[in-house]
Amino acid sequence: VPMPAGTQWQLLSEYRREVEPVIGTELLRQAAGGSVMHNDDTPARILAVEKEIREQEAKADGKKMRTGVFTTGVVSVAGDRKIALFFSGREHAGENLQKVLNLRSSDLPAPIQMSDALSRNVPESKTVWSNCNIHGRREFVEIADNFPDECAHVLDIIKQVYKYEADTVEQSMSQQQRLLYHQEYSSPLMAGLKLWMEQKIENRQVEPNSGLGAAIKYELKHWKELTLFLRMPGAPIDNNVCERILKTAIRHRDNSLFYKTLNGAKVGDFFMSVIQTCRLNGNNPFHYLTTIRRYIKDVHDNPALWMPWNYQATAAAIESS
Repeated sequence: VPMPAGTQWQLLSEYRREVEPVIGTELLRQAAGGSVMHNDDTPARILAVEKEIREQEAKADGKKMRTGVFTTGVVSVAGDRKIALFFSGREHAGENLQKVLNLRSSDLPAPIQMSDALSRNVPESKTVWSNCNIHGRREFVEIADNFPDECAHVLDIIKQVYKYEADTVEQSMSQQQRLLYHQEYSSPLMAGLKLWMEQKIENRQVEPNSGLGAAIKYELKHWKELTLFLRMPGAPIDNNVCERILKTAIRHRDNSLFYKTLNGAKVGDFFMSVIQTCRLNGNNPFHYLTTIRRYIKDVHDNPALWMPWNYQATAAAIESS
């Protein structure tokens, strides 16, 4: 049914004002208790924020200042549950992840954090940092035409490691079983790759400033973080889950081009958070949103019972009582 954009905005904005303080707050609270947290950024456009930046630049007298606008995606993993959160504005991924960690109980150990190696992804709170192997792999994919033999060697090893990762998923291994499996099969491959790269540098078989030299130095510099999955149960091998949810923000940016105000961006962030959390937990976002609206009084009474992974059981219990 065709509906004016202004009417759509009014309906969604009203829904968000009614539901976000309950569902959004509870999602954030539960995300803070995750054992693994993925985070990453993508550029965003918010016209009111861009105007504010231009005004501040005019008063800055040439001083350096932050001029970027971003949408951050965070995926918090707690057991078999995944919670997606979106934050749009001037803050980087690490600063937005800190908003989640601020709600984390001091009794919980530091979570594993998965991201690429950019320093802006790191929060102030302590995390066990793990870096994305897909980012490391990409360094070699981009130069494969110039260094075909060397890149083929690296990519073949990474391919085999990912085959072992697929085995752990297919066999539904526990975190400890997955760790032992990778230590038995992937660890020798990764150790051999590290030795091969170190020899290439030490024996001057690679020009340090070449594309291959830069790719190897990236791997060696971040080796500890790239191989955390070989030492710690539950450590992810890459940041793909976060990059996948960010595609929603990217498609929205490509289709609508921009948000007008920061408030509009917050409305978009809320609905993207709910939609992606539903998808990550195997539920229909539209069904979830309509069900929450139908039982809104019960949702306000106990929002923890109305999360995307348990709302159907809660609604069924009410209907049967």
